[in-house]
Amino acid sequence: MIVSNTPLTPLKDIDDVALLFLTQIGYIPKGYDPKTDAGSVRESVPYRLFVECLLGRLDKGWTVEQLAAKLKTTKATIYRHINKLKEMDLLDEVNVTERTTVRKGYRIRYGNLSKAWNFVESNVEIAMENYRKTVDHLEKLSEQRR
Repeated sequence: MIVSNTPLTPLKDIDDVALLFLTQIGYIPKGYDPKTDAGSVRESVPYRLFVECLLGRLDKGWTVEQLAAKLKTTKATIYRHINKLKEMDLLDEVNVTERTTVRKGYRIRYGNLSKAWNFVESNVEIAMENYRKTVDHLEKLSEQRR
């Protein structure tokens, strides 16, 4: 759901901005209560996955196993949060070489959050144009029925 909001540009703390932004885009639900021993949302798996791992190392592709080990959680939990970010089109799938094995990994799309967000915006614009066409079509059909 797209909601009206004020830019967070007056805020200077990366954790404040990241937490509010991740809540605004629906990655972290409002009122999120970590079901783990995390003392706060900032210590939670979804927050740390995004801020510490993906945003903190834009150049690095992360395997699910690497993320699970770093964040001390299960692969299922990592997949749940990775899938949310993939649904938003914020992530790229990349090849990650571990020892001699190439595995699937993830990183912020293009290795750049701003460019990744441009991709998201383009998808939203297309979706909104398609909604407009459907609304106009529905209006015409409604007029024909009257």
